[in-house]
Amino acid sequence: MTSMSNHGDLRAELETLTTEAFRPELSEIDRLSTLEIARIMNGEDTTVPAAVAAQLTRIAAAIDGIAERMARGGRLIYAGAGTAGRLGILDASECPPTFNTDPSRVVGLIAGGPEAVVTSIEGAEDSPELAVADLDALALTADDTVVGVSASGRTPYAVGAVEHARKQGALTIGLSCNADSALASAADHGIEVVVGPELLTGSTRLKSGTAQKLVLNMLSTITMIRLGKTYGNLMVDVRASNEKLRARSRRIVELATGASDEEIEHALAATDGEVKNAILTILGGVDGPTAARLLEQSGGHLRAALAASAG
Repeated sequence: MTSMSNHGDLRAELETLTTEAFRPELSEIDRLSTLEIARIMNGEDTTVPAAVAAQLTRIAAAIDGIAERMARGGRLIYAGAGTAGRLGILDASECPPTFNTDPSRVVGLIAGGPEAVVTSIEGAEDSPELAVADLDALALTADDTVVGVSASGRTPYAVGAVEHARKQGALTIGLSCNADSALASAADHGIEVVVGPELLTGSTRLKSGTAQKLVLNMLSTITMIRLGKTYGNLMVDVRASNEKLRARSRRIVELATGASDEEIEHALAATDGEVKNAILTILGGVDGPTAARLLEQSGGHLRAALAASAG
């Protein structure tokens, strides 16, 4: 009886969420041609950037908070279940090759653990205790930032992660796709990207997932720009771990310096393939060890190191 009552309560709660709303005008969508369905779906997707745009002030404030803490050695930690958790893990896993960050600096947690990335472990999302255990395993500090990600804004794992992190003094961000969400109210920074009802009722891997991906792109990318991981719009901290990235490294040095292939090869050889250091040796007219020292003194900010080399 209690179980039926709980299900009834949850059903009533879901019915109030924009992301779960039913759209009667699409109730015959399965009768349409493939191209017609694709056109409708594409039209739906075009509304997502405008919903993100409405939250840019909040997103920017959150990023400034993340960058301030990461500059002190803190970490960026995403926590979510299902699609939201997978998107956080995706964003975290792409930071080391793109920005040469230590894998421990940007972390993705998913309800149910690593197995949940490829297998649906739906029950895990209902446990705030799991989130507490996962965060405790990371030995959270006040310099860390925890981003709870949940389309509904009510997922117990995501809300539990944010509530626990806030008690520990960490910065907290709640990213959801419903207004007035429990997740946003639990966090220091609430970001609610309201994309409206989905094409398939309640399938929040669609517009909601796209919105979350766009915001996560901003949180990590702009934070890394603030931390000096780029020079202009060049990925000067890229880790050259394969042939494509080695070629990209040379192209980045060329775009930043205009140097000849021979100069670029010489600079990269003198700096153990470190793109940022190689650019500094060319533009600053310094040797490899001096470039390394100047970058260390500037906290890795290439513009500041260049200014110091000129001084």
